[in-house]
Amino acid sequence: MKNLKGSGVALITPFHADQSIDFSSLERTIFHVTQGGIDYLVVLGTTGESATLTREEKQEVFAFCKKTNNGRLPLVFGIGGNSTQQVIDEINRTDLTGVDAILSVSPYYNKPSQTGILQHYQAVADASPIPIILYNVPGRTMSNLSAETTLELSRHPNIIGIKEASGNLEQCMKIAAHKDPDFLLISGDDLMTTALRSIGAEGLISVLGNAYPEIIATIAAGSMETSKNATFSLLDINPLMYEESNPVGVKALMHRLGICSDVVRLPLVSASAGLSERIAKAASQLNAMMMEITSKIP
Repeated sequence: MKNLKGSGVALITPFHADQSIDFSSLERTIFHVTQGGIDYLVVLGTTGESATLTREEKQEVFAFCKKTNNGRLPLVFGIGGNSTQQVIDEINRTDLTGVDAILSVSPYYNKPSQTGILQHYQAVADASPIPIILYNVPGRTMSNLSAETTLELSRHPNIIGIKEASGNLEQCMKIAAHKDPDFLLISGDDLMTTALRSIGAEGLISVLGNAYPEIIATIAAGSMETSKNATFSLLDINPLMYEESNPVGVKALMHRLGICSDVVRLPLVSASAGLSERIAKAASQLNAMMMEITSKIP
């Protein structure tokens, strides 16, 4: 658990123009975030477009990330779904050697009750050989993992934390107020991280960390003043990352930075011309701001 505090990056999966996996750009992305001070890597979460990768591609990406990382940073692997047994089956057939935890999204589409969500996670945690991190993102799953259910699940010995992306500060406060000190409350929203840290959250799992690992590392672990100021620097660019769905925005940004292409897989499409222009403008303004700050450092 100590390894998974601070800043995690939900890695993108870069593609070539023909939509095959671009492993060279994936390697470049891993080195970019590693050198930027990120504390751990999250492979094949939502940002990694796991929903449109085949089983074989997921294994290839996972194996490549493990080899490229070469033990430098802790690894979290995304395994989730809306069929409990399929999630368990995927865990059982995956070589999780060297992986610190599984990030598992709350079941989507089915819209289960809280009892169903509870039993789903208990079954997954019982079956997993490594710890589970819950992932609550109602904007995608159409159901909320309540504070009460989270706290009940936190008592399971193999469930170590939650990535909270509900945007509900009161819900996060309830978790923070009543959780065991060892249970990790992790921000799933870059802009809410400073606020969540103030109530006891342990860093974040970030999308923008793919592009700006130094800023995200500061938000996750800097003093509250520097964390706040770093968050303010992302106010203009962060909403653009989600305007046409994640990871469309961050891939457009990464393309502008020369790290990978902006290609995504259907049903997602690359950023529109208008969005790309606004991302470029916001990135230029952010770069100018960072250069000005750097110039003032003795």
